[in-house]
Amino acid sequence: MTQPLDTSTSTTHPPLTQFSHGAGCGCKIAPSILQNILEASGSSVAPDAALLVGNNTCDDAAVYQINETEAVISTTDFFMPIVDDPFDFGRIASVNAISDVYAMGGSPLMAIAILGWPIEELSPEAAGSVLDGSRSVCREAGISLAGGHSIDSPEPIFGLAVTGCIDVDKLKQNDTAEVGCKLYLTKSLGVGLITTAHKRGLASEEDLNAAKQSMLTLNRIGESLAQIESVKAMTDVTGFGLLGHLAEMCLGSSISAVIHKESLPVLPGVKDYVAQDCIPGGTNRNWSSYGHHISDLAETDIALLADPQTSGGLLVAVSEEGQNAFIQVANRHGLNLSPIGELIAQEERLIQVI
Repeated sequence: MTQPLDTSTSTTHPPLTQFSHGAGCGCKIAPSILQNILEASGSSVAPDAALLVGNNTCDDAAVYQINETEAVISTTDFFMPIVDDPFDFGRIASVNAISDVYAMGGSPLMAIAILGWPIEELSPEAAGSVLDGSRSVCREAGISLAGGHSIDSPEPIFGLAVTGCIDVDKLKQNDTAEVGCKLYLTKSLGVGLITTAHKRGLASEEDLNAAKQSMLTLNRIGESLAQIESVKAMTDVTGFGLLGHLAEMCLGSSISAVIHKESLPVLPGVKDYVAQDCIPGGTNRNWSSYGHHISDLAETDIALLADPQTSGGLLVAVSEEGQNAFIQVANRHGLNLSPIGELIAQEERLIQVI
């Protein structure tokens, strides 16, 4: 059971977001720039048949086969504060990092902490509270926070390196989707908009709590979805927004997608914050990177569909014959899900929003 939110900020723990220039997964380098970095880096690693998933795809984690039936999943994720309370910052960053293992269909085994802390500006006790938050999430996920590394940095940074495991034949990737699959999203959109509104003093406590609760929910369902053969592809939706991560799925699978915008799950208050122009900087960077792959959209639609999500939900592609099994698993995890779109044969534009 997820612990209640700590919405208080004491004088010992000043608001963390005032120390960071970005927030959560909105700190991500834009997709187009990241691609340039990867292309410029070349490849110095010899081919390894045991490396089932590496950086040759845009998947959520690396996967290395260790015997005939099993593989190890390895991932890391860290960012600057998206909330003011250190305990909640540690929790959200940890849920976000562990999600990469679930997005591959895997089971997390252990985590290592990554901490950057402005030691002249923020107390050691605040950093300890971040770690306490992380430990609480690791306990919820059934793993240990087994160690870590820390540095003195100008801005607070926290995240995890997570190790997981998976049966090779259960592995889920983002580049194996098929035409005819229905698309599902396991969490509502709008985290970036709400947290930006909060930073500007415009978000209601109720809306902020809804966003926090979403970010604090483990994507544990991914582990169960690994058992369903008809789940053809899976990824988590984070800093590149729904459209960015769907575009990666479409490019990797050589298909296109149709999204029904009226079917999208959206957090409360989001439309009001769009109207108040509470748009994270990452939204425009995202759209500039991949907007040419998408059908023409109104600015209000871009604000939601390219919104950077921190600790977002799983985007799941399910074949027609697997719909019932998928819904049954979703229901067992307390999720009432409906399709948000479908995958079609490749067209000039990767994604059409209607």
